Amino acid sequence: MEKKDIYLDKQGEVATIYFNRPEKRNALTHEMWKVIPSLIQDVEEDRDIKVLIIRGADETSFAAGADISEFRTLRAESKGAKIYNDATHEAERAIATMKKPSIAMIQSFCIGGGCEIALACDLRFSDTNGKFGITPAKLGLVYSLTATKQLVDLVGPSQAKYILLSGEILNVEHAQRIGLIDQIFEPEEIVEKTYQFANALSQKAQFTVRSMKHIISLILSGQVGESEETEHLRTSSFDTEDYQEGVRAFLEKRKPRFTYS
Repeated sequence: MEKKDIYLDKQGEVATIYFNRPEKRNALTHEMWKVIPSLIQDVEEDRDIKVLIIRGADETSFAAGADISEFRTLRAESKGAKIYNDATHEAERAIATMKKPSIAMIQSFCIGGGCEIALACDLRFSDTNGKFGITPAKLGLVYSLTATKQLVDLVGPSQAKYILLSGEILNVEHAQRIGLIDQIFEPEEIVEKTYQFANALSQKAQFTVRSMKHIISLILSGQVGESEETEHLRTSSFDTEDYQEGVRAFLEKRKPRFTYS
């Protein structure tokens, strides 16, 4: 069977995108960036899938940035660099704007483009070996506004400056302290804990999960007051079968069985 550098797997209601170049610490190639939007579309269109996890194929790395070998070929000058940058932007936007929730499961290195992908996810879980950094200042690069905004929204402008201007690699405790990651697990338990959380999330009311994810994205884009769209999401929730089931389950003191997909 031919080895794929990136691939999608589905188990029950949870899908997983694997980066599969452990010999290169999952350094991201242009082709890997290009395929991400189609994988995200597959997840979005599959009604059985409720949650996406993005991870490395083994414990050696999440993704240690871009494949530097392409800097002398595709990214050798501005025209080629734009092609590459467009691919990274489209991949990051596909993850950030998907309707279903996503989790970055980080083992060891999460650097550069790997960190950019993790930032695009809704949640970031790391093992105690997690190493984080965004290093354009070490390469003479400038990150896009949208990718930079993801970082600023998460850690604030001062910490974003610290990370981007210094290019320093942060340990997992530092990353959690500034809000870059949400949970830390021991290396031997991160897989089990992450998939337990994803499966638990898939059992929640998905109309609520996706609506709240969307409303939070509107807030981060600057919306401060109710709109026709947000009011509709709020009021229409009362008409869903999941709302009726949630009330019945609460009154009957049992776990709800939600059906929205």
